[in-house]
Amino acid sequence: MICITNRHLCGEDFLQRIHSLAGIPEIERIILREKDMAQEDYESLAEQCRDICRHAGKPFAVNHFIQAARRLKIPDIQIAFAQMEKNREYLGEFSSVGVSVHSSEEARQAEALGASYIIAGHIYATNCKEGIPPRGLRYLKEVCDSTGLPVYAIGGITPRNMAEVLAAGAAGGCMMSGFMKY
Repeated sequence: MICITNRHLCGEDFLQRIHSLAGIPEIERIILREKDMAQEDYESLAEQCRDICRHAGKPFAVNHFIQAARRLKIPDIQIAFAQMEKNREYLGEFSSVGVSVHSSEEARQAEALGASYIIAGHIYATNCKEGIPPRGLRYLKEVCDSTGLPVYAIGGITPRNMAEVLAAGAAGGCMMSGFMKY
């Protein structure tokens, strides 16, 4: 399971929540999403989260802010498929490059461009994509079948539907609300 952050959902101090989540063995990685932050503020928060995760031995990834990851020497990034081509020159600097895709064709292209893993979504209805129909399990299976990379489902993922996600071929799922609100 991958934890995707959203500090606005947190009912307690955000850094305390990151510290708690970093200690959960079932969480494979924490991705600092927080796309609404200014670069400077995001970079400051990423540095603090990196240190918490490093101390706990939990993999940590920067989402979207590639230059912040480079400056902070954070080896893992998570980017949108559209960011891959325009940032191609930097991708080799990272030990892990997760890529969010919206089609099996994007998954194949991301793999060819050096992605380490894929995040595919949104699978189920979710408040993050309110009013946009989910792509569903058939879509997830198509993405999983199109690439040799590990695929993680995102969008409405809960422990209750994880068996369906895994049965579709995914390596796991990404959860935001369940980790941020608990």
